Amino acid sequence: MTTTPGTQGSASGADPFDLHDVPWTAVSPRLATARLLVLGVWAVVLLVPTVALAAALDVAWLWAVPAVLAAALLWGALLVHRQVRALRYAERDDDLLIRRGIMFRSLVVVPYGRMQFVDVSSGPLARRLGIATVQLHTAAPGTDATIPGLPPTEAARLRDRLASRGEARLAGL
Repeated sequence: MTTTPGTQGSASGADPFDLHDVPWTAVSPRLATARLLVLGVWAVVLLVPTVALAAALDVAWLWAVPAVLAAALLWGALLVHRQVRALRYAERDDDLLIRRGIMFRSLVVVPYGRMQFVDVSSGPLARRLGIATVQLHTAAPGTDATIPGLPPTEAARLRDRLASRGEARLAGL
């Protein structure tokens, strides 16, 4: 099968998520710490009552509930670091790319001219860990253009850069 410049045929085995010419930027590893802390809170909230109930009722099969919960929480804890390492973004001339996922991957492309506004947020835990989230809002409500786990200075720089690029693209319309 032949391909023309700029296109790739199915025979080439090209991965649509692996853009070799794009310099990807990773998020802060402190995002993994934040997610593990939240998972730890959920572990306490879920495991303490189920263990107490199983001990109080003294029914052998009831111990399966906290065992399954513990296994699920452990699995989630093991995946957090891989998920955070897979979360990356890239700024190109005309759009912003956001790549996430290990098994179920997604690549979101947001043209600067489609952005309505850029939102930066940081909750108490995120502020304590020194991270923030940048969210791009477009006219399409289903667009998940969120970049969590950025250092506050990078989040502010990205917000300002995206806003100025968005204004420049809208001015051309």
